[in-house]
Amino acid sequence: MRRRILVVSLAGALVIAGCAAPATTAPDPPPGDLEIHHIDVGQGDATLLIGPEGETMLIDTGRYGDNGTTVLDYLDEQNVDPIDHLVTTHPHADHIGGHEAVIGTYESRREGIGVAYGPGTTHTTNTYKEYRTAIERHDVQHRTVRDGDSIPFGSGVTVTVLHPPDEGVSASLNDASLTLLIEFGETEYLTTGDGEEAAESRLVRSHGDTLEADVYQAGHHGSYTSSSEALVDQIDPEVAVVSSAGASPHGHPHDSTLRRFDEYGIETYWTGAHGDTVITTDGREASVTVERDGPTDPVELLARKPIGGSAKQIGPTVGGAAPNPDSVVP
Repeated sequence: MRRRILVVSLAGALVIAGCAAPATTAPDPPPGDLEIHHIDVGQGDATLLIGPEGETMLIDTGRYGDNGTTVLDYLDEQNVDPIDHLVTTHPHADHIGGHEAVIGTYESRREGIGVAYGPGTTHTTNTYKEYRTAIERHDVQHRTVRDGDSIPFGSGVTVTVLHPPDEGVSASLNDASLTLLIEFGETEYLTTGDGEEAAESRLVRSHGDTLEADVYQAGHHGSYTSSSEALVDQIDPEVAVVSSAGASPHGHPHDSTLRRFDEYGIETYWTGAHGDTVITTDGREASVTVERDGPTDPVELLARKPIGGSAKQIGPTVGGAAPNPDSVVP
């Protein structure tokens, strides 16, 4: 059973702390922190993990048209070199838009990519073909991972794959997205890529209480197609992070998702509003640090969402990405 956590407001940061001891405690984590960086890439996903011993994992690389610039600049700021693990949740261009540039840059001018991972799905787009060409050109080791697999990530951090199933994947690329459960001490983090109804239903059926997590990265950029009541009820998160543009061309995060988060009392962070959003945990307590101050109450975020995909912004204009010519999914 997870501990309950208290969120305390600070200047520019929130702290997840002051919790009662859980009924069953996890092993003491090693010294150091696990950092989970939700990079503000506009309408897309890119998440960087930095382990307590400096090991790195990059999950997705942002949207088509950015050419990896936003992610590469962020990796430079964090002095990330090498990238030990590059994870692809699924091959839509708002998740692999920077893959070719990141692989080319790190393999040609930096310390390289350790291992690349993905769910084994393919796509017919140029963005996907360029990514696979970069993998082959630079001879990057690639592994297909499915439910039950794990990704080694240094001392004290467990990364477990919960979806897709080994027996086969859905015809929907979204529903074949990798779901990862990341555990460090008593802190648990769940990310589901763009998984929708079929994927979420299977997760609840197959994994039940395993899905409980302190922090949840909202599926499919906060779309109404994801973050179902059944899944959110099972996860029971204290914090949710939505990765989408401030003026999302798809209206992400959708109103129904924010209302659901409000019903469950979930502190909500949105890269389009808060910018880069970083979870830092020592395995016992965790903090949330944001680039820009903004409300974390889902109702307040809902009230201040841009109307019609433009108009009023929360904080500085983040700029919605142009619709993705490779894959436009609501």
